[in-house]
Amino acid sequence: MSMHLNRAEAISLVQRIMDGEYADERELDRWLGAIDRSLVCGSVSDLIFWPEKAELTAEQIVNQALAYRPIAL
Repeated sequence: MSMHLNRAEAISLVQRIMDGEYADERELDRWLGAIDRSLVCGSVSDLIFWPEKAELTAEQIVNQALAYRPIAL
């Protein structure tokens, strides 16, 4: 699956993941991969499934992922 999601599409897809709307693990992996590629943040699944503090909304997850900046070495 090669797609680029805009912010609204990413929020919608994160919400679908949070609601368990994926058919199986394979579909979940494809969706997470699409989100990771679109948001350039490798820890979106952590934000969805294992948030550091309180559970986040789909919009908060996408906002945090969009705010991610890799460390320059």
